[in-house]
Amino acid sequence: MNPELFGWVEVIVALLLMLSGLFTLAAAVGIVRFQNFFQRMHPPALAFSFSSWCVTLATILYFSARREQLALHAWLIIILLSITVPVTTILLSRTELFRRRTHGAPSPDIPPALSHILPPPTGADGASKQTHD
Repeated sequence: MNPELFGWVEVIVALLLMLSGLFTLAAAVGIVRFQNFFQRMHPPALAFSFSSWCVTLATILYFSARREQLALHAWLIIILLSITVPVTTILLSRTELFRRRTHGAPSPDIPPALSHILPPPTGADGASKQTHD
């Protein structure tokens, strides 16, 4: 291992980790500054993704330089995080939207449910299906 080269790798890894911290700080500021739930959930989702990418790249770079071979085990982590963060964000937003529709006062900024917009489903014979509540 070339110590001079490894010193440069450590500098790049440190910069990536500091960039990750800046993304996380930006997410914290976004949570404090925004007014409602939907605005507050956007910065952490983006910052978490960017921060985790920076940490993953730093990990790959550091361990590849240290072992003098390509270390790609960290890719599994970022692939799973890249899949789960958007799904979690969508589920949280749908839950909050449902909660506001059912328990809150009607508001013009909340879109109506699709069941009120779409026509009722029809059966195979073209007759409207009856639902029992």
